[in-house]
Amino acid sequence: MRREVPLFITAVIGLFMILSFFVPHQWVSVPADYLQASAIVLVACGYVLGGANVLKVNVVGVIRQQSGWPYQLLLVVSLFATLVIGAIEGPGFLDPGMRSRWIYDRIYMPMSATMFALLAFFIASAAFRAFRIRTVEAALLAIAALIVMIGRVPLTNALMQWAPEPLRLQNVQEWIMNYPQNASKRAIMIGAALGVMATGLRVILGIERSYLSGED
Repeated sequence: MRREVPLFITAVIGLFMILSFFVPHQWVSVPADYLQASAIVLVACGYVLGGANVLKVNVVGVIRQQSGWPYQLLLVVSLFATLVIGAIEGPGFLDPGMRSRWIYDRIYMPMSATMFALLAFFIASAAFRAFRIRTVEAALLAIAALIVMIGRVPLTNALMQWAPEPLRLQNVQEWIMNYPQNASKRAIMIGAALGVMATGLRVILGIERSYLSGED
């Protein structure tokens, strides 16, 4: 009984949400909207629990002065400062001129851009180590990756001014991103969507039971 009730609730709600896409009647759409709003509330509660867990882990690290505890202290202080400032400023905390907006534009965004810039170097070095050009497909992949990485650098475009317009690396990498890359990305997204649908059906039908105490 402990397993059948959650399976029954999951199946009923899953089928009901699928039905809401095909039946526009208010007896179906109104409860479906309520369930979606409830899911958003649960996600918000998850953010709260995640923040509490971050505080717990890092505060303990600061108290015990574990390795890297100054960075943990900086994280805790920044978290509290951002929360307090956002709570004081209210719903319009991201409006222009607000201190929260200043923190977002002047601190968070530069740090985020720095992390992505460093990530690009890590990806390039990992790709260089991982690529083993043993087949024609691997060679095409390596050449396309090299063209895209070099073609996105403004200096490359400046140095290629002498070349005809269609042969400039910037235009070549844009063609690669717009056509071959988009085609393969859409195929992957279709496959991922089919996988999500299959997993959802397994959950609704009670075949997938890993969410029940981590057991199948």
